[in-house]
Amino acid sequence: MENNVLVEVKNLKKYFKVGKDATLKAVDNVSFNIKKGETLGLVGESGCGKTTCGRTVLGLYGATDGEVLFEGIDIHKLKGAKKREFTKNAQIIFQDPYASLNPRMTVGEIIAEGIDIHGLYTGEKRQERIYHLLNLVGLNKEHASRFPHEFSGGQRQRIGIARALAVEPKFIVCDEPISALDVSIQAQVVNLLIKLQRELGLTYLFIAHDLSMVKHISDRVGVMYLGTMVELASSKALYEKPLHPYTQALLSAIPIPDPDVEKNRQRIMLEGEVPSPINPKPGCRFAARCKYAKQVCSEVSPELKEVEKDHFVACHLFNE
Repeated sequence: MENNVLVEVKNLKKYFKVGKDATLKAVDNVSFNIKKGETLGLVGESGCGKTTCGRTVLGLYGATDGEVLFEGIDIHKLKGAKKREFTKNAQIIFQDPYASLNPRMTVGEIIAEGIDIHGLYTGEKRQERIYHLLNLVGLNKEHASRFPHEFSGGQRQRIGIARALAVEPKFIVCDEPISALDVSIQAQVVNLLIKLQRELGLTYLFIAHDLSMVKHISDRVGVMYLGTMVELASSKALYEKPLHPYTQALLSAIPIPDPDVEKNRQRIMLEGEVPSPINPKPGCRFAARCKYAKQVCSEVSPELKEVEKDHFVACHLFNE
């Protein structure tokens, strides 16, 4: 494992039993790494397994197979004090800032929960830490005595961010942290995350639907389709030269803020239904909707291979 890699995911699988003979393959053989201080964006349509992947990387779900290495140690084998140390170093910002905050606790109590569990600060220093965290996310110390329902969606998400930062983590999974917010607030929250990353040296796994926002915050981007990783590249390379047919279709849906360019642009429309992730057929999961599909596509699952420098694609078009 490279010295600058913080998180390494190897052939990760997360399956759910949904019936007597039915298995939902939410995450199927996914591999990637995240370097210290970088943001890896994870995109794909609803139900592709992004959130399940993020939660399995954090250990909130047990892995069916594969490894998640954090600083070289498999987190799914940790127990006791070592597991506790990992939970301090790895935090999550949830999608819904209202559902993820306890309505019966004050903001100060919500933020201090992790501090108390890990015994980081007590007394006056604990109170100072709460005020410092509120200030860090653009709120003030008067907000500590209020309850979550007294805040707007954007402010609640800032409280969620402060709670994640309270235990001084190294790694944060941002699970669609802006999708429940007004468009006018989304950019503010993303810019706050970028600022905090710069100041605190944080590493992010940023899960989202909004492709233009992912481009803005991410150093590299992984594209998931039906539980599998189909493309992984630097943000610049992926947006300028997408190689996988699914990524091309996904990026063609981003509106361009120029009426003339938008009017003449060709959007790639995908035909057919999204296959079920329950007991999926062999071969490429995207084959049924791909205009380039060949016989091999419905028989053999393509491997994620480096086809250009640091640009990985799982597609038989590039495996010849």
